[in-house]
Amino acid sequence: MAAGPPPPLEPSPLPVFSEEGFGDKFLRKTRENPLVPLGCLCTVGVLTYGLISFKRGNIRQSQLMMRARILAQGFTFAALLGGMVVTAMKSRQ
Repeated sequence: MAAGPPPPLEPSPLPVFSEEGFGDKFLRKTRENPLVPLGCLCTVGVLTYGLISFKRGNIRQSQLMMRARILAQGFTFAALLGGMVVTAMKSRQ
């Protein structure tokens, strides 16, 4: 075995990041993947309308809205996965 220099005893310094508030982080993430907040808003809107229809006794409309909610959640999940793939591809380059 070839003997090389021993590894350094002191750990390398960690990078220092600037403090990022909630609003700044939210805006940055929204710019990176704008479809996720849009999907979340659609999901909440459809859910709210479905609950209002249920309260009013319009069962058919309520069921339709609950099915639409599932589609909106699927869209949000697909947008989230798509954003993760795009981010991973960017970091490889």
